[in-house]
Amino acid sequence: MRSYDVIVAGAGASGMMAAISAARRGARTALLEHMDQAGKKLLSTGNGKCNFTNQVQGMEYYRGLDPAFVLPVFAQFGVADTLDFFRDIGVWWKEKRGGSIYPANEQSSTVREGLLLELARLGVELFCGIGIRSIQKRQGRFLFDTKQGEFSSSCCVLATGGKAAKKTGSDGSGIPYVVGFCHPVSDFVPALVQLQGKQSFLKELAGIRAQGRVSVYVNGTKTAEDVGELQLTEFGVSGIPAFQVSRYCTTALARGEKVSASLDFMPDTSEDALLEDFYRQRKRTPEREAVQWLSGIVNRKLSPVLLKQAGLSPGRPLGEISRKQLLRLTGQIKGLLVDIIGSKSFDGAQVCAGGVLTEKISPKTMESRLVEGLYFAGELVDIDGMCGGYNLQWAFSSGWVAGLHSADASRGRGRSPQKPEMHRKSQGGTP
Repeated sequence: MRSYDVIVAGAGASGMMAAISAARRGARTALLEHMDQAGKKLLSTGNGKCNFTNQVQGMEYYRGLDPAFVLPVFAQFGVADTLDFFRDIGVWWKEKRGGSIYPANEQSSTVREGLLLELARLGVELFCGIGIRSIQKRQGRFLFDTKQGEFSSSCCVLATGGKAAKKTGSDGSGIPYVVGFCHPVSDFVPALVQLQGKQSFLKELAGIRAQGRVSVYVNGTKTAEDVGELQLTEFGVSGIPAFQVSRYCTTALARGEKVSASLDFMPDTSEDALLEDFYRQRKRTPEREAVQWLSGIVNRKLSPVLLKQAGLSPGRPLGEISRKQLLRLTGQIKGLLVDIIGSKSFDGAQVCAGGVLTEKISPKTMESRLVEGLYFAGELVDIDGMCGGYNLQWAFSSGWVAGLHSADASRGRGRSPQKPEMHRKSQGGTP
C-alpha cells in the first residue's frame, strides 16, 4: 500500500493547486486522476485562451446557497496571490477589458503545463487513469481502493469537479465518495449554459445577435438580469447575458418552478422615447409601414415577430396604429417574453451549480465539519461563478486553502497558515 500525508482526488484546476499547496507546505502528496491526463478541462477554458481570473472581484460575482462562503477563502489566497503564483511558475499574464486575466500568449496549454511542471518540481506523485473504486476512513486514515492498487493518507482533498464537460473528466464521479461520508449535496444543474425556450417564433429569430437585457422571472418574481450581446437560436437564448443568469433558471426548473425570460432589445432606451419617435414618424409619414419603422430600431429579422406578438401585421401603416396597439408593441420591444423550459445538457455547460453544501464545510480551511481530515475544493462545492475567470479563481483559491490546511493537519504542525513566499510585482498589467 502506498502511503502519503495528503492525497488529492481529481487533477483539474483545483486539484492540481491543492496538491501544489500541500507539497509546498512540506506534505508528501499524491494526486489521483481517473482520466488519462491531468488538467484536461483547462485546455478548453475560454475557447482555448484560458481566462483564469479577474481583477474585479466581490461576493456578487459568485453564486450558491451562501455566496459569502468565498470571502474567507479569498482572504487567504486571492487574485494578487494567484497572479504572483503563476508568474512564479513561469506563466506570464495580461489584463484585458473588464479586468479579465489571460496567459500572455492566450494559450490555455501554458497554464496547464505550468501547473504540471510545478507538481513535478515538488515531487508530487501523479497517477492518471487511476479508477478509484472507493474511499473510506479507518483508524484515522483514508484508504483508497483503485485499479492501480491501494493508497492511504492522513488527509484527503476531494476535488473531483461537477458534471460539466464529461469528456474532460468532469462527470460527477466524485459524488459517491461524498455521499459515502454522509455529506449533504444539492443536485448539480448546468450553469453558464444556453437556455431552451418554448415559443415557436424562436425558429424565426435563429441567428440574431443583438445588444439587450435578459431578465429572469421565477414564479412571476424577478430573480436575475444581465446586459450584453444576446444570441437567439432556434431553441432559445444564448450569449453571455443568458449564460450569466442561466443558473437561476436551471435551479428553479429543478425545483419544478415556472421560469420565463424577458428580453429587452432597447435596454438604453425608455418606452417613452420609443413612443415619442413613433409619433414623430407617424406625423411625417403616416403611410409608412410598421415593419419599416421598427426595422430602423431593432434587427430587421426581429421586427415581424415583435409586430405579430403585439397583434399587428407588418404592413400596417403607422397612421392606423392606435395608442393601445402602440403600447403593446413597445412592450414587446422592451420585454419579449420567452418561457424557459430547459437548457443545454451538462456537455454544453461551462460549469455546474450545486454540489457539496457549504454549511458543512469550514470556509477558513475547506475542511469538512463532519469528517476530520476530509477537505473539498473547486466545482464539487456549491459555489459557482459568473463568466470572466471567476470559476477558475474559485478553483485556485479553494484548492490552495484546502491543500495548505490539509498539509498542516496531516503533519500536526498547528502553525498559523502562511502565504507562499513569492516575488510580488507592483504593476497591474502584464508582469
